[in-house]
Amino acid sequence: MAEKPQLVNNSPEDIETDECMNTYSHIYSPDLLIDQVAFITGGGSGIGFRIAEVLMRHGCDTVIASRNLEKLTEAAKKLSSTTGRRCLVIVMDVRQPETISAAMDETLKTFGRVDILINNAAGNFLCPATSLSFNAFKTVMEIDTMGTFNTSKVIYDKWFKDHGGSIVNISATLGYRGQALQVHAGSAKAANDAMTKHLAVEWGPSGVRVNTVAPGPISGTEGYRRLGGSHAESAGVFHSIPLQRAGNKTEIAHAVLFLASRAASYVTGAILVADGGAWLTSANDVERLLGIASSRSANL
Repeated sequence: MAEKPQLVNNSPEDIETDECMNTYSHIYSPDLLIDQVAFITGGGSGIGFRIAEVLMRHGCDTVIASRNLEKLTEAAKKLSSTTGRRCLVIVMDVRQPETISAAMDETLKTFGRVDILINNAAGNFLCPATSLSFNAFKTVMEIDTMGTFNTSKVIYDKWFKDHGGSIVNISATLGYRGQALQVHAGSAKAANDAMTKHLAVEWGPSGVRVNTVAPGPISGTEGYRRLGGSHAESAGVFHSIPLQRAGNKTEIAHAVLFLASRAASYVTGAILVADGGAWLTSANDVERLLGIASSRSANL
């Protein structure tokens, strides 16, 4: 019987931690986003941090915004030191439009423009619907859905409606078929996918493109750890994914880079799934997920 051929791993460089990469291979021109400004919610860690790094490596200055000043400040130092681009830190809560408005004023005072908005702030955890409190469901909806609308509307009103721009929302595939323990996040992301299409239609005449990236399991993220990624990997669950592995943060950043840049100048209202084909083939393993939730409850 012939041996299975060794597949070439075409995944780009990445590291598990919230550190800048030691090496980076440009797949687009290094000046693709030269002197543009990107506003990134949740940019201090995980996928948001890597998105900021990749955009900055292509000539972009960034604003990274969240509620954690210490984490943002540390992230900004790393990003600017590695890329040579400016990174403005702003403490903000996407659930509070007045803080977004103040953040946008500070951004315009510092940079004089905003070209790209990345709605990356999110909250998630595993929880059966029967154990999910009303407040927990509301909180996830407020951060993921209201936060995306709040930030998009403030930046549109203050800049995009008169200058155009690109919005990229970070979603998930959870709501495409329903998944155990994820009614809160799946509902929020499904609403965001609809929002992407509605805003693309309404804001297109102002030169604003609105698109979404829906990641699958992405290593090196808090979500990956909380949602049992390491357990799934050791159990061989990723073998059911057509590409046979989890993704990495740089791969999501590259998807965002494409949609945010002039490379996607005629793309709007699109949902780009970047999950290795996982949602098409992976088992919705309710028993395994419920087992993870039960073991965590026992350890609380």
